[in-house]
Amino acid sequence: MLSNRGRKKATEPLRPDFALFERAQENLYASDNTDGAITLCIAENLLQWETMRDKLQEIATQGLWPEWMAAYAPLNGAPEFREAVAHFVGKHIAGVELDAANFCASAGATAVVEVTALCLGDPGDYAVFPAPAYQAYRPDVNSKAGLERYDIQEYAAEFGADFHPLSTAELDQAYAELGDNLRMLVLTQPDNPTGAVYSAEQLVTFADWCSEREIHLVVNEIYALSQFSRDEPKLANHSPFTSFLPLLERRNSPYLHWWYSFSKDFGISGLRVGLLYSRNDELLSAYTNFNAPQQVSNTTQWLLSELLREDDWVTTFQDRNRELLTEAYLTVTDALDELQVPYTAARGSLFVWADFSQYLPERTREAAEAWWEKVFRETGVLLTAPGGLGQPEVGWFRIVFSGVSAEALREAMKRLATYL
Repeated sequence: MLSNRGRKKATEPLRPDFALFERAQENLYASDNTDGAITLCIAENLLQWETMRDKLQEIATQGLWPEWMAAYAPLNGAPEFREAVAHFVGKHIAGVELDAANFCASAGATAVVEVTALCLGDPGDYAVFPAPAYQAYRPDVNSKAGLERYDIQEYAAEFGADFHPLSTAELDQAYAELGDNLRMLVLTQPDNPTGAVYSAEQLVTFADWCSEREIHLVVNEIYALSQFSRDEPKLANHSPFTSFLPLLERRNSPYLHWWYSFSKDFGISGLRVGLLYSRNDELLSAYTNFNAPQQVSNTTQWLLSELLREDDWVTTFQDRNRELLTEAYLTVTDALDELQVPYTAARGSLFVWADFSQYLPERTREAAEAWWEKVFRETGVLLTAPGGLGQPEVGWFRIVFSGVSAEALREAMKRLATYL
């Protein structure tokens, strides 16, 4: 017999498209298997894996392995790793100097979300997300910490070629409903799945709103460097990206926090490295003590420490990352333009958020799920499942363009165009 938690999880997968994803993995598209399945549903960035693989192999074989690698490291991360992280984040994302002591490292973004939720909320409290939002935020905050997910679904304006439409009016509405059980507001930028960013003014406004009510504001910048080329004329959204970290540093507030992971910008989701940055000493202490089962391996910490110190290499890698993401994004949006399928004008991320509602026989969640399964069955193209993102409108689907080759992506859009 299992515990109540165990029985629940035995029949509750992390996300609803895993079953079809596993089926697709059995027959993937390749140059010698051009009829194979093409998965556009998992948020991976594999566009520069060969470059990253070669660099990590070079470090591992030519570098001198440190003595601390074989011993237990501090629960919040090895000092050498956190120093390298502080240098990298300060130089390449924040643009300000950061204190390595304010970083904690965990085994992936999921672990960072989960441990933060354990520290900031109690069972029955709420983590609030502007919808649509990443599906697995719900299990991440709920499975162990017991927090509930609340999706903000009403906006004064629709998503456009500008900043995210969230305003304090929607926050006031959520607070009126949840009261003191609203423990965390989580913003992701560039956003998953819309690709939107928040303006500097919005970040200040939301920081003020949360601090005044003693609500924790967490900004997840896991896609901070996964931005599109601003000089590309075909892109509709040229809004500037403003990192939350300089504001966090200036305010020195116990209610402002930051998340990051190397999974997306560096394309190494399998290495499992996520970060929390906060100036709340009590949170850092609690996080560290919860973090024992979630530590990053010392080998991985050392590899990344060596890589992150090479500023020129990181800059070149990220410049190419931006070019490849822009090309892949345009491959998808050009095809959607031909089909006259609406989508949000993304500023960055790994996604296109597209409206296929015109192809549904009716605007119901059941019809959307049936259409999604039929598309996969008849084309071999697997989009992200329509459930779990909290979007109020039926018919929107997330397309991940960075987890397959350029050739496979072109083939996927060709198949979708033919089918539609």
